[in-house]
Amino acid sequence: MPSYSIFFFMAPLLYLILSLMIASISAQGPPSPGYSPSSKINSITFDQGFRNRWGPQHQKVDQDTLTIWLDNSSGSGFKSLQTYRSGYFGAAIKLQSGYTAGVITSLYLSNNEDYPGNHDEIDIEFLGTTPDKPYTLQTNVYVKGSGDGNIIGRELRFHLWFDPTQDYHNYAIVWNPSEIIFLVDDVPIRRYPRKSDATFPLRPMYLYGSIWDASPWATEDGKYKADYQYQPFIGKYTNFKLGGCTANGPASCRPPSASPSSSSGLSGQQYSAMEWVQRNYLVYNYCQDPKRDHTLIPEC
Repeated sequence: MPSYSIFFFMAPLLYLILSLMIASISAQGPPSPGYSPSSKINSITFDQGFRNRWGPQHQKVDQDTLTIWLDNSSGSGFKSLQTYRSGYFGAAIKLQSGYTAGVITSLYLSNNEDYPGNHDEIDIEFLGTTPDKPYTLQTNVYVKGSGDGNIIGRELRFHLWFDPTQDYHNYAIVWNPSEIIFLVDDVPIRRYPRKSDATFPLRPMYLYGSIWDASPWATEDGKYKADYQYQPFIGKYTNFKLGGCTANGPASCRPPSASPSSSSGLSGQQYSAMEWVQRNYLVYNYCQDPKRDHTLIPEC
């Protein structure tokens, strides 16, 4: 058999073997980051750290689990009792399966109530989906909204290496004066460093969580809307963690770190885990979007 015939015979088989190897590697999950920032923060109950913000009739606390839901009458949200200038902010969250297009389940820091139209925000948002596609986890950073609705988003979006509807997983934000780290089960997925004061949130913020209808943009840029024949849409939260420096706390308060060295940045092992996630599961990076005005996002 001529060599080129062997090549054409073997190529599909080699492609199949390579695809199976890649799928197998991805199925194993990311390499260990070697450090668990969550282990340094004690868990609290919902009532110890939070209160209802809106939609109280769509919120229920049962033992250590908070359930919030959205139907065609309302969604629901909650808010931390204190405001923070740095900290570790996390919760274990379980999402609803099935058709959830248009629905956002979130955990985020914001000072919008103190600075409406000119606020800062650090987001973890789960963008609802259709049953044939995975959830998207959107991370985002806002800095001093302009007041005219032209708030500049800094979105990185990920798929996950597990099904977030099957069990609880821990999601967290570490925010200190030098960086923001987004974590999933203690694996760093994004680091946003402070490159200038103009592109980094520095004012105190509350921690919020919510479930709401964002049909105009949440799922494939609004292609699929919330469909209330599938209501209620439910989000479950437990294992709340709040650790850090409150706005009125002592100036000597030491902000938390995501790394084992208790300094800014990540360890080499943590960087390796983050790079694995971004190589395999990053699906959108605002810095690489040609439609964005890059004069407005100089940190890129």
